[in-house]
Amino acid sequence: MTAFLQIQRLRKTYDDVVAIDQVSLDVRKGEFMTFLGPSGSGKSTTLYIVAGFQEPTEGRVLLDGKPLLSVTPNKRNIGMVFQRYTLFPHLTVGENVAFPLRVRRRPDAEIKAKVEKMLKLVHLSECRDRMPAQLSGGQQQRVAIARALAYDPPVLLMDEPLSALDKKLREEIQLELRRIHQETGVTILYVTHDQEEALRLSDRIAVFNKGRIEQVGTGEELYGNPASRFVASFIGNSNFLPVRVTKNGGGQMNGVFPNGHEIASDAFTPTLAAGDEGTLMIRPEQMRISALQGASGARAASGLPVTVRDITYLGDAMHYAVATPWQQEISIRMPAAHRHDSGITIGAQAFVDWDARDVRLFAQA
Repeated sequence: MTAFLQIQRLRKTYDDVVAIDQVSLDVRKGEFMTFLGPSGSGKSTTLYIVAGFQEPTEGRVLLDGKPLLSVTPNKRNIGMVFQRYTLFPHLTVGENVAFPLRVRRRPDAEIKAKVEKMLKLVHLSECRDRMPAQLSGGQQQRVAIARALAYDPPVLLMDEPLSALDKKLREEIQLELRRIHQETGVTILYVTHDQEEALRLSDRIAVFNKGRIEQVGTGEELYGNPASRFVASFIGNSNFLPVRVTKNGGGQMNGVFPNGHEIASDAFTPTLAAGDEGTLMIRPEQMRISALQGASGARAASGLPVTVRDITYLGDAMHYAVATPWQQEISIRMPAAHRHDSGITIGAQAFVDWDARDVRLFAQA
């Protein structure tokens, strides 16, 4: 499918500071694309350039094949929802939604019908005549979304729109956003630093770091096959174990941990060769913990003896905090049923292992 929105080699500098550098991304029509990254990673700067609030130092943006940067912000016809709801406090809910239509001099009958349609879309028809101060934070944000969609923008930009809400309300509005996106089919660019929010909402995610996009993919792709240590650490929880590579080729890596324990894995990174220092990434739920005396043969070649420091019951899972022989703490997450037959206690020696195919190898940071 051809790209509807094309971001090409964007660069933005402020004197000697590089905010974004060579950011390129193709977004499909109707796609929910999330910009995910820590503060200062360049995600909002990229969004503001698309909106027209900032000018890039270099690069192009195309919308439906046409250059966008030469169009003034008020002519781009792009919807925008901010962290703060930016509703007009002196206008009713209905008048807030109608505002962008009145600015565009739409007929009164069309405005009335569109306001009704938008308020129905966000489930706030009964609030049409209320003032913003009479609404909850979640309701105000839904009004802001209705207003941004009222004039049928080809693209809706959302800059951390839920970060001011509490966790329960944030999750409720996330479900509303998914429904609204499915019902309208509008193309959405969404900025957040919350990985769980990105995973819940997105068709694809662009992971930003230090002004660049490190990887683009579905949540499943980013979680299961991260392209860098940064992506692995930012999407989900990970254990990073230092390893010195002794062999790397043919789709298999052999190495040794700091305590001399040898390891074999399906992890394969062509840039690392024998003698290089690397990092093994293993997710907590991909690790298994068992009694130390049960480790032998093939299992012993893909695992470590550990000391159990803490055990936490989490309802559906058990969390084990354990220490490696070189005193690095790592996390293991097992199904809750495991606690009934494991015989593992705090302070005990145990063995942790994993499937070779679940491991990723990165260059040492």
